[in-house]
Amino acid sequence: MDKNYYKSYYSLEREHWWFRARLEILENLFRTDILPKATSSSKLAILNAGVATGATTTMLEQYGAVTSLEYDKDCCQFLEETLQMEVVNGSLTELPFADNSFDLVCAFDVIEHIKEHDLAVAEMKRVLRPNGRIFLTVPAFQFLWGEHDEINHHERRYTQQMLVDVVAESGIKIERKSYFNFFLFFPIFLVRMLLKLRPAKKDGEHKSDFETFKSGGIINKMLYKLFGLEKGVLKHNINFPVGVSLFVIGVKE
Repeated sequence: MDKNYYKSYYSLEREHWWFRARLEILENLFRTDILPKATSSSKLAILNAGVATGATTTMLEQYGAVTSLEYDKDCCQFLEETLQMEVVNGSLTELPFADNSFDLVCAFDVIEHIKEHDLAVAEMKRVLRPNGRIFLTVPAFQFLWGEHDEINHHERRYTQQMLVDVVAESGIKIERKSYFNFFLFFPIFLVRMLLKLRPAKKDGEHKSDFETFKSGGIINKMLYKLFGLEKGVLKHNINFPVGVSLFVIGVKE
């Protein structure tokens, strides 16, 4: 893939309101729901699967030794050249790690890209140590399916029960689950429904959400603050009934 794509995505992960607010929410959940329960006396051994352009790895490195995994070889090369970040090129359905290797396995918006998502979750469980945790996020609700999903080669969107079932069937015990991106759920739902009424577009004319909901100027700041409000709600162990995304945290007993 063109290196310019990764350069654009690198900036997107660090400047766009959605990525910035999501990263803060993920770190907040890590600090409130995972870190206090960690049993390791030393630095946590963390696997970050589907690292993209590295923003989540940079965040996680504050709390442990992070192994970054990425399926796309060109993306691995970009990270090594741009951030001098060591990245393992591999598949989440066939992890190149021994059993019981990690205290935490993260996959942020990854398994929706994988046809055999149940195998991916089973592999995550395999490499987790006893009492280790899994931390997943995915896009929510199939009725929100749109151009963004097509462009990003998603296999599906999830209900909370769908994600819980996939994780629980692997033998992981669910500790917390919630939708998020709640405050923007209804505006995004409306936009998605209106876009479906338009005539079908030709190949190459589709846009992702990140193009539709631009990152520049005052709108970027407003959407970032609105999405970011959820950090405080989730911190107090309050879960959302709906949202554009959802997360699950579980433990390998």
